[in-house]
Amino acid sequence: MTERRDHPFAAAVKPLVDAMGAEILEPGQAGADDVVLSWDGEDVLAVRLPQLSESLDHILAAMERTHGRPLSELDRKTKQQVVRTLEARGAFSVRHGVETVAGALGVSRFTVYNYLNRENAAKNA
Repeated sequence: MTERRDHPFAAAVKPLVDAMGAEILEPGQAGADDVVLSWDGEDVLAVRLPQLSESLDHILAAMERTHGRPLSELDRKTKQQVVRTLEARGAFSVRHGVETVAGALGVSRFTVYNYLNRENAAKNA
């Protein structure tokens, strides 16, 4: 029998699992909070989702890869776009989300709040 991690379905979902910062497990290793994925009635793999705080760190790292440099080196306009993207992805619902994002951007919490307020004011105008 093929190793389950070598199953074509596992290969197909791996980029999504990696993008989420999750972990692929054998189905028998799944805990109550893990998601078991099946293919043609066979349990192929389990996915362990990251904690919310780990997800934010993973999202920030992915954004750095996308921009090709540390977020702190981006210009102000691009930092504002990053904040909008993070807000849309729920980053600020995570405890200490603003502080974490401010640290990654190399700005103060006050600046992040200004970016958020500016965006919300533009939406309501």
